[in-house]
Amino acid sequence: MQHITAETLDFLKELAKNNTKDWFTEHKPTFKALEADVKSFFESLKERMGKHDHIERLKVFRIYRDVRFSKDKTPYKSQFSASFSRAGAALRGGYYICIKPGESFVATGFWDPNKEDLFRIRKEFELDADEFRKVISKKDFKAIWGELQGDGVKTAPKGFDKEDPNIDLIKKKQFIFVRNFTDKEVLSENFIDEVDKSFKTIRPYFDIMSNILTTNLNGESLIDQ
Repeated sequence: MQHITAETLDFLKELAKNNTKDWFTEHKPTFKALEADVKSFFESLKERMGKHDHIERLKVFRIYRDVRFSKDKTPYKSQFSASFSRAGAALRGGYYICIKPGESFVATGFWDPNKEDLFRIRKEFELDADEFRKVISKKDFKAIWGELQGDGVKTAPKGFDKEDPNIDLIKKKQFIFVRNFTDKEVLSENFIDEVDKSFKTIRPYFDIMSNILTTNLNGESLIDQ
């Protein structure tokens, strides 16, 4: 499957308005058919991405919500979503896509780097962030992905100077980029092309981050040791 159908968005809209087990059970055959279509779309996207990256795994997220620790007890998500994992220790970063009426988007980057990776990234920025800034400020890159996003600490992390010229980057805890899509764009014939182009455009960012996370501050590989 190469495109998302209007029936898919219509079903998700109805699910958002009727988020109960009884309604979902009654309409489950429709859901299963639409889910199969969307999974096919994700598989087609994965195949395209494989031409410009090494994708190890596609994970399609379940429609069922885990409500154990949430104040929101509605049992179902009103979206279809999936992630794509890059293969190998040398390839860092990940891809994500969410299909949701009025709120569809794709995202890439580093949502929750572990303590060691976060420290390594911050030390790199403390040493020199010029190359990193050059990559994310290129015209064609920004035209698709805009500005770097992600949560950060309010002040300088422990051990870092709050007056550091790269403190805006050092304070970050997440390093992500997001591109939003309208429903009209999601339903267009070239939506899969636009998503694939977006993911292909992120590669220079992934390349520099992968290099940071697989070397020490002397530029020596940590993988081959």
